[in-house]
Amino acid sequence: MVDQPPAAAALPDEPAVPDEPLVSDEPLASDEPDEPDDLGPAPRTSPRALTLSIGMLLTAVLLTVLVALPAPYAVSSPGPTRDVLGDVGGAPLITINGAETFDSSGELRLVTVSSTGGPGYPSSVSGVLRGWFDASTVVQPVETVYPPEASQEQINEENTAAMVSSQENATVAALTELGYEVPATLAVAGTVEGTDAADKLVEGDVISAMDGTALTTYTQLIEMLGAVSPGDTVTLTVQRDGEDVDVPIVTGTNADGGAQIGVYIDPTFDLPVDVTIKIDDIGGSSAGTMFALGIIDKLTPEDEADGAVIAGTGTMDVTGEVGPIGGIRQKMAGALRDGASWFLAPVSNCDEVVGHVPDGLRVVKIETLHDAREAITAIGAGTADDLPTCTAQDVAAG
Repeated sequence: MVDQPPAAAALPDEPAVPDEPLVSDEPLASDEPDEPDDLGPAPRTSPRALTLSIGMLLTAVLLTVLVALPAPYAVSSPGPTRDVLGDVGGAPLITINGAETFDSSGELRLVTVSSTGGPGYPSSVSGVLRGWFDASTVVQPVETVYPPEASQEQINEENTAAMVSSQENATVAALTELGYEVPATLAVAGTVEGTDAADKLVEGDVISAMDGTALTTYTQLIEMLGAVSPGDTVTLTVQRDGEDVDVPIVTGTNADGGAQIGVYIDPTFDLPVDVTIKIDDIGGSSAGTMFALGIIDKLTPEDEADGAVIAGTGTMDVTGEVGPIGGIRQKMAGALRDGASWFLAPVSNCDEVVGHVPDGLRVVKIETLHDAREAITAIGAGTADDLPTCTAQDVAAG
């Protein structure tokens, strides 16, 4: 998550010039030499003291300039956290209409990373130096983090789009986890080159059935494909130019070894419950898991966390799968700083977790929203001792 960059650090105070002893050569002239002179001897600065003062002044100016100069590094540090069950600016972070909601006594905190070094927010030399000596901060060459041609406007737009998508995915996944049916229109946004679908389906087709079974939800399509072996032929019914067209598709193999039809789908969901998520100062998609947990907590009478402060991270897709994120070490540090004693981490990030968990924080690894839901319930009930955590085996497996 790119967050707003931290406020610029204050420049160091100018060093004080040490006092030199005053040197008296002769008394001041007076019309009445017999009376004591109240002004005392005239001060005189030695050449050595003058040289030292000028040198220290120049050094202070030089240090001030160096501190203010931009540095060619990106600095990532623990960012703010937000309780998805709480308020932002006096309004609930998550608002739900169309269903009964319930209060909670615990906290579910999304976590962020604060970054400098991107367009419009250069890192300072002092920030880089602090980062090198802070175990919770990462300093990298700026070109490894931000594309050289990217503008701040482009980065902001991408982060905003990712946040909007994250909120919708979290809502669909949470409602599905709770047993709601979430109808969807499954429009084809494009095809994968080299697949059988590439020459048979076109952008704008709407998939309405597979092998004669009507498709009403995105989850239903995924589940039906899960029962198909790669290489099998499925018949998709699509709405094209106002007509239903049956299209036979020879399935391919996806990255997990399952069957795929070779299309990009842009689903439009008809949500049975109105969920609004208000969070304007954070971008990216890594808060999806915590958004989904917050929705579940509000829609269930059980007080899942039951007073516990639980932080976590992970992208969320509409099927409830938790995906990897960046900056997990900074996020764990921010969670501990803001009072969390538990942290939910994607299993795909375990290689970055092992050996870097701050003292006082317990990490639970999760792969799905259902895993995360069971974890917060166990934590709230005080039965979390057996929850899985990241281990060396997870690192080896990754």
